[in-house]
Amino acid sequence: MVSRVFITENEINFLAFPLLNESLVIFGAGYGFEMSGHANWLSRCRIYYWGDIDTHGFAILDQLRNQFAHVESLLMDRATLFKFEPLWGEEEKQTLRDLPRLTPEELSLYNDLRDNRIRKNIRLEQEKIGFGWCETALKRLSDNR
Repeated sequence: MVSRVFITENEINFLAFPLLNESLVIFGAGYGFEMSGHANWLSRCRIYYWGDIDTHGFAILDQLRNQFAHVESLLMDRATLFKFEPLWGEEEKQTLRDLPRLTPEELSLYNDLRDNRIRKNIRLEQEKIGFGWCETALKRLSDNR
């Protein structure tokens, strides 16, 4: 039985995602979760979204929460961003709209990215996050079940 669903936006992360009991990994491939709204069984699962740490990653998270309000972000936090600072890239075209479904912590980071308070057009692609960092985060999730 599946009790946790992880959605990742990068094919490499999808293919390399560690095996976890009672878990399923979905390759999200960007915006467009309208079809997932028909999968009622997802409402009974804990859903984690792992996207890039950039304005579009947070916009996709916000859109997904329109379908499933209980979605939690994974590795889309300030600690992860700064841990991998040498690997930052540049987001070519930011999204600037308000995102009403972010948590206060997510919204704070989104606003800092959107308003270029840290550096101009920061982007940390999820595939640049170290595998050990990912494994540690997933272990914390399993320990907190």
